[in-house]
Amino acid sequence: MDLAALKRDLDGLKIEDNEKIVQQKSRDFYWYSPVLKRQLDHVSGDLVVTPKTQAEVIRVLAACHRLGVPVTPRGTGTGNYGQAMPLSGGVVLNLAELDEIVAISPGRVVCGPGAILADIDRATRAHSAQELRLHPSTYNTASIGGFIAGGSGGVGSINFGGLRDFGNIIRLRVVTMEAEPKVLELTGEDLHKVTHAYGTNGIITEVEMPLTAAYDWVDVLVGFDSFMGAARYGNALACQDGLLTKLITPIAAPVPQLYFKRHQKFLREGQSICAVMVAPHALDAFLAFTRREGGEIAYNAATARDEDKKGLPPAYELAWNHTTLRALRVDPSITYLQSLYPFPNQLALVEKMDAMFPGEVFSHLEFVRLDGNITCFGLNLVRFTTEERLDEIVRLFEENGCPIFNPHRYTLEEGGMKQTDAIQLAFKRQADPQGLLNPGKMIAWENPDYDYRSGKTFLFKGLAAR
Repeated sequence: MDLAALKRDLDGLKIEDNEKIVQQKSRDFYWYSPVLKRQLDHVSGDLVVTPKTQAEVIRVLAACHRLGVPVTPRGTGTGNYGQAMPLSGGVVLNLAELDEIVAISPGRVVCGPGAILADIDRATRAHSAQELRLHPSTYNTASIGGFIAGGSGGVGSINFGGLRDFGNIIRLRVVTMEAEPKVLELTGEDLHKVTHAYGTNGIITEVEMPLTAAYDWVDVLVGFDSFMGAARYGNALACQDGLLTKLITPIAAPVPQLYFKRHQKFLREGQSICAVMVAPHALDAFLAFTRREGGEIAYNAATARDEDKKGLPPAYELAWNHTTLRALRVDPSITYLQSLYPFPNQLALVEKMDAMFPGEVFSHLEFVRLDGNITCFGLNLVRFTTEERLDEIVRLFEENGCPIFNPHRYTLEEGGMKQTDAIQLAFKRQADPQGLLNPGKMIAWENPDYDYRSGKTFLFKGLAAR
């Protein structure tokens, strides 16, 4: 790679070549996985380029195409699977400064890919009491472009499903990597070529997302003597269409007692919990439902004293992958797995798998609406011993009918979220004919003999399958 020539071509743009800073900007939260930590610890780009406009993005891609320099796009690096790590070096394209919120109108917002999710909501709430439908637990630090390119769902998925579902993204503007980069406007089914594709087939430069009504959500922790009590309650609550919630998260003891340091004073020993975000107007009905279901209110932000609320993280920072992060801060031997408990047998599957690995796998569920049905994902904590044992646990989950979306793999296909097919590959050939965008992340591009037609369960199904 002729980096000197590239720097000359990009004169006037914001370029960083300090080795330590480049290495820091070449990393995401891959270290959640001891497997990826071993595999990716050495990975670093050669330069960080920070464009401020779409025109500068086009300039970077054209220059890198001409010189054969790989480009790996990056938001704020909050992903967990090595999505934003430059396996072949080259340019880390830092999109953080494309953060303008362009327009807000009823039901939609238009912004740059670098806009932070919490900042978008602050602007839409102030403008018209609206908020984004979905966000990950890294709400305060994650960018919208990174969420679309590397995420799948999160807080709000109990109502709206995930990014795979029609309507949860309105439009994307994407720049291709060619001698003369094209600017594409993607809507409808074409959006699924780019969602959860790690930037392998185009650089997102503008996003249009749907909005919903904003509420001052109330955080509540509901306690149960058993984990299955919490799981059954979570499932029943999710089915209450009249109760507006945004998060329903059952977590098995002793996880809350060991790792939720600031909430420990509210919890009894051995108590499993269900963390909930509920709309204020639904709170009284929610409390009545909870009493009927035998739940114990361990914490209610609406009635908590100011001194008790001081310093508490929001409920969504106990949920999704923040649960894993809180555990890792206390116990570095902890990692996690992502599983699906398919409808309609989700509770029976949860009970079976919860009993299978005592003291080794700790259950953590996230209730979601998936294809119109209420079911749950597992983001179960795992006490890591060896890679062989981790693979064995994965095998046992899958043999028992619980697909694993493996967070210990950095390719699209092996992670199990995104299915490559002929349509996806054709778009890759169109948008990135030299294969310079985030190389190494799409097996079907690197290996023409790869069987992408496998019968495996994928969250983001191939376009041909639709």
